[in-house]
Amino acid sequence: MQGLRKTSIVRMRNYGRIIQDMVQLAVEEQDNDKKQSMIVYIAQCMRQKNATWNRELESGNDRLKDDIYILSNGKLSCDFELFDETMDKLAQRPIATSERQQKKKKK
Repeated sequence: MQGLRKTSIVRMRNYGRIIQDMVQLAVEEQDNDKKQSMIVYIAQCMRQKNATWNRELESGNDRLKDDIYILSNGKLSCDFELFDETMDKLAQRPIATSERQQKKKKK
């Protein structure tokens, strides 16, 4: 994890430093299959974080692809079948809310 810097500026605050660090790790990964799996996992996390940050806006696949591309300085792309399949399946499911949020809605 030599590329991770704790003092670096968080580029997209809605995702946070952890996502930024995860993207950096994916950039450094040599195995292509593992890299693709990491990208899919990062996109899932980004979708969840974006739903927390922007409750009204759903993050579409195109936005996630663009944000991963930007965070990786153009080194990662999401143009592979597994990404589209997984993100399409996730888009069909609502994002789970925490129990606390569900209790507030009931009141």
